[in-house]
Amino acid sequence: MQHENISKELERVIGYIHSDHLEDTDKELMTKETLDYFDNYVSPGWLKYRKSVSTNSAVLEWTDNDTVIHGLYGEEFIDCLGGFGIYTCGHRNPEIMDTVKAQLEHQALHSQELLDPLRGYLAKAMAGITPGDLQYCFFTNGGAEAVEMALKLARIATGGRWYISTVGAFHGKSMGAVSMCGKDTYRKPYTPMIQQVEHVKYDDIEAMREAAKNITAVGEKLAGIIVEPIQGEAGVIIPHDGYLKGLREIADEYHAALIFDEIQCGMGRTGDMWRCDHEGVTPDIMTFGKAFGGGILPITGIICRPSLWTQQLIDNPWLLGSPTFGGNPLCCAAAIATIKYMLDNDIPAVCGKKGETFLTGLKGLKEKYPAFIDDVRGVGLMMAVEFHTCEIGYEVAKGLFSRGVLTAGTLVNSKCIRFEPGALISEEQISEVMKRMDAALADVENAAGTVTAEAG
Repeated sequence: MQHENISKELERVIGYIHSDHLEDTDKELMTKETLDYFDNYVSPGWLKYRKSVSTNSAVLEWTDNDTVIHGLYGEEFIDCLGGFGIYTCGHRNPEIMDTVKAQLEHQALHSQELLDPLRGYLAKAMAGITPGDLQYCFFTNGGAEAVEMALKLARIATGGRWYISTVGAFHGKSMGAVSMCGKDTYRKPYTPMIQQVEHVKYDDIEAMREAAKNITAVGEKLAGIIVEPIQGEAGVIIPHDGYLKGLREIADEYHAALIFDEIQCGMGRTGDMWRCDHEGVTPDIMTFGKAFGGGILPITGIICRPSLWTQQLIDNPWLLGSPTFGGNPLCCAAAIATIKYMLDNDIPAVCGKKGETFLTGLKGLKEKYPAFIDDVRGVGLMMAVEFHTCEIGYEVAKGLFSRGVLTAGTLVNSKCIRFEPGALISEEQISEVMKRMDAALADVENAAGTVTAEAG
């Protein structure tokens, strides 16, 4: 009987999915059930975690296109969060969608045994658009999984066991990936973690050099250096020019694998196809993801230099990993269409140009509200506004949300809110975002004035 009831309920849900028009009674029921089911079946803390952008009623996202998300009741949001970097090509990009639909018509997943051709085509394309002699690809499902593969490959290829990461880093939340993260919040619940990890200050090449020297001095072997070319979750921290080149020199000196985590900053977002292109540096291993699936399907992975694919891996191709869904035909179709769209439309250049316009607007607001905004920084369409306190950031984020602009704070630096819109955002939308943020900041200023007056 229970299975029959579940089947009937799912029939109703499938009806929602197929429906072109939902009645108000359906919307009310969906909202009520979503709040209930998130608390009781998804995660009891999730709704509270999202309180920084909550209003008096919950908003259920239901449709999207280009750079706009619509709620169940027709609420409209200019998406400046971009899924933390997913939607560089926009929401439901028609060209990418068409390719995915065509692939779905003849095959979705692969047999696991026969040869799936799209994986080969995608790997060759990646070798063509990535720096230097990066060549061999391994496709995964999520960013943390890609980082895990990179860490494992570094040990196999070098024979080393130690890693150096950076304070403020974010590389995912699986056991190996979170061991590399540079904030205590994500590490403490799982200690002891991978023990052979040293953390140094980001953008401090001498600290990195000293760590590598000390690891070697006590008889240990360094396997890899893992760094985000721009730290995303830390609040869009951009290192000085020369930092990536310095890391390359240290990795070469100690025969370690240099790993660049380009999951968030790669795929055109910062004005180059890859951020490491900015300094002309080729890592030994590079992770990629987020925008890689075109905002349609989840696909991530790593690409490495040929020298790292050792005989051990040639003899046993499954040693590194064998994810059931990694590199499946449907996701590969999305990534192939994404790469073509980015190349044909020069998306990196578009991100660079629109990012300049966006940053100019944000810097103007900083000049207008110096008592609240501490810093504005970014490259391309990867930007952050840092406020003097976390509370100000929360209030501005809520003010933007109530005015139909979607953004969010960062996991590592809660004083920051990020702006990572897609490349399809228009000049008019950028201007509108600035107007709405101006109004949100004015509210914060007025509230602060009221508190000061009352205190006086």
